[in-house]
Amino acid sequence: MRALLILLFLPNLLLAQNKPGTFLHIKKSKVEIILDGKLDEAAWQEADVAKDWSLNFPVDTALAPYQTEARVTFNDQFFYVSFVCYDDDSPDLINSLRRDFEYPLNDNVGINLGPYNDGLNGFFFSVTPAGVQREGIVSGGGAGTDAFNSFWDNKWYSKVVRYKDHWITEAAIPWKSFRYKDGLKEWNVLFDRSDKKRNMRSSWIRTPIQFSTGMFAYSGKLIWDDPIPPARPNISVIPYAAGSFSKDAEVEPKQSSSDFQAGFDAKVGITPSLNLDLTFNPDFSQVEVDQQVINLTRFEFQFPERRQFFLENSDLFNRAGLPEARPFFSRRIGLVRAANGLFQKVPIVYGARVSGSVNKDWRVNVMNIQTKEELSLGLPAQNYTVATVLRNFWRQSSFGVTFVNKQSLGVSDGDTLKYFHESIFRKTLDNGALVVEKNVFNRVLDFDLEMLSKDNKWHLSSFFAKSFDSFSTSDNTAAGVFLEYSTRNVYVRFKPTYVGEHFNAEVGFVPSERVYPGQINYHGGVTYKIYPKHKSIVWLGPTATLNQTYIPDGTLTDKNYLQSFTFNFINTAILELSYNYIYQRLTNDFNPVGPYIPFLRDEEYEWHTVSASFDSNTRKIFNFNVQTIYGGFYNGTNFNVNGQLNVRYQPYGNISLLFDYNDIKFAEGYGREKLFLIGPRIDLTITDKIFLTTYLQYNNLLDNMNLNARFQWRYKPASDLFIVYTENYFPEDFISKNRALVFKLTYWLNL
Repeated sequence: MRALLILLFLPNLLLAQNKPGTFLHIKKSKVEIILDGKLDEAAWQEADVAKDWSLNFPVDTALAPYQTEARVTFNDQFFYVSFVCYDDDSPDLINSLRRDFEYPLNDNVGINLGPYNDGLNGFFFSVTPAGVQREGIVSGGGAGTDAFNSFWDNKWYSKVVRYKDHWITEAAIPWKSFRYKDGLKEWNVLFDRSDKKRNMRSSWIRTPIQFSTGMFAYSGKLIWDDPIPPARPNISVIPYAAGSFSKDAEVEPKQSSSDFQAGFDAKVGITPSLNLDLTFNPDFSQVEVDQQVINLTRFEFQFPERRQFFLENSDLFNRAGLPEARPFFSRRIGLVRAANGLFQKVPIVYGARVSGSVNKDWRVNVMNIQTKEELSLGLPAQNYTVATVLRNFWRQSSFGVTFVNKQSLGVSDGDTLKYFHESIFRKTLDNGALVVEKNVFNRVLDFDLEMLSKDNKWHLSSFFAKSFDSFSTSDNTAAGVFLEYSTRNVYVRFKPTYVGEHFNAEVGFVPSERVYPGQINYHGGVTYKIYPKHKSIVWLGPTATLNQTYIPDGTLTDKNYLQSFTFNFINTAILELSYNYIYQRLTNDFNPVGPYIPFLRDEEYEWHTVSASFDSNTRKIFNFNVQTIYGGFYNGTNFNVNGQLNVRYQPYGNISLLFDYNDIKFAEGYGREKLFLIGPRIDLTITDKIFLTTYLQYNNLLDNMNLNARFQWRYKPASDLFIVYTENYFPEDFISKNRALVFKLTYWLNL
């Protein structure tokens, strides 16, 4: 804290001089590098030093008081990076020993590599003072909430040694573990450090406070004095074997079953920057269960993708369109929502994907997946093809074309009872007569333009998409523009979008598709930040947003005005106070709390709410975030309290309690309910290779209690043993609905 006060009140501290494009030369090591935290090899002694790091937060006008030095070198097997992180002897802040740690909650240091030198795409590798690793993919230049994907997993090695006044990290990243382009003389590179125990972020290249330190717009240039090693055969096979035992008590007679299956994933390097991924009979039983939500809106909630096969280079698919209309959403493959609102698995037979960079300017991602027939869900065997071709131009801009095709196989006109899913056969009334329409394909063609200014202050994202199927041939387009402008004090955004009445992206995500007969939406907002010279506050300021939605005939259906004021404190705490005005003219019958009198189509409602949210100091052993909202809700009121309580036993474990409580009081006959969602979670990181997570979720809106316990042993790099137990109960008497126990073993083999 003393160092921070010095930073805030002594203006004569010098600014760092490292600007975007600053050079760092890399030379080939002539000696073997041993990961021992000593940096005594000649290659480290002779390497260029990335020094004079600047603060990015809580101020961006000074050198970091605790400096960092980065060095890089390489040989024919590895890319090496080392860090000297100057510090004092105060305890490091390590939230857990789990791989892919949460960046905001841990002291850590890392490198972002842009091996295509396109200013848009690359990889990041980070390490905590406890030696815990985190790696992932950078897309879109590091701009946007989905720009950093830490679910990508790969092999690399690191060693951390702690000294009294500094700690040293050495890391060796195999050339086979990431994609790069032969023959380039320059890469984008940036280094950053999160000094969480002092709530400071710093980076080698000075980055304005309104931007992330991971943005390639604020990166340096890695200059290769010696040639990059040529590509070698790069083939990895990851076989798995899995056994399961399950019992279903919701059917009569009760059923018990056991199963054994095996399959594999494979990665084949076509070129150093272009990869072929294969999967046969994939199994995702080790993937963590979705965090349940109480959804009181008319719109579908979007859960994140966690399955490994869908993640690498997924930005090419995921960034197509805008949130109002995404042409592709990978969770539409292999998962389908059942009548109880929970997602059910649809078995995948195989999948293949070619993805990566053809050269500096062109990127591709082409994927084909085949699913099995699933009669219990009314689905035939289906084939999915998704392809994106993207052309980079200028420094951080691109134009892309995406094509999505879903094809149902072996469906005949007489299969209406066999394949009853609404996407295959649709039943409608025409002058009182029942008409059955068959549709065996759904396709979407999408065009996207992304433009970023050199300094990232201006960002334009726009798209145009058209769908094709047998159900409709008119008004089947969607389009939108998102424009944002960011400076130190002002952040402005504007987003008009249009979704046609018959735009149908069955493999995409269109949250309004069951709510509006098409929509025209206008969203705008402005945030103003004030940076006071105050020992406790980093910034404060107001935000105002406006959101209006119309259906194609010009009728206003939704209006939302939000005004808020935020205080961002130096100790990591955040306080926000808000006022919200909401207007809705319903486009369908709807009641969010159950089988009561519904709110009817064309009825109009307006209400006001006030809210307060507070995130406490996340550096404390006990920390929490809580939000409370009170006000109108359709023809009644709602009092909501939600948040999460966290207790950390550093660094071996975390206990948290997620909660969401709604006290809804509608007019007589429309329902009065107290809705609870409680989710205690115990996350133990016994070592940096052995993890145990136990998660219990109780949701009275779904009338379900779910227990999920997952044990993971990473016995070799990227190779794991999983034991997963899951059970669903009736909450009132704890009688089991169903349960399952799964064992899964994976092994990463480089050929």
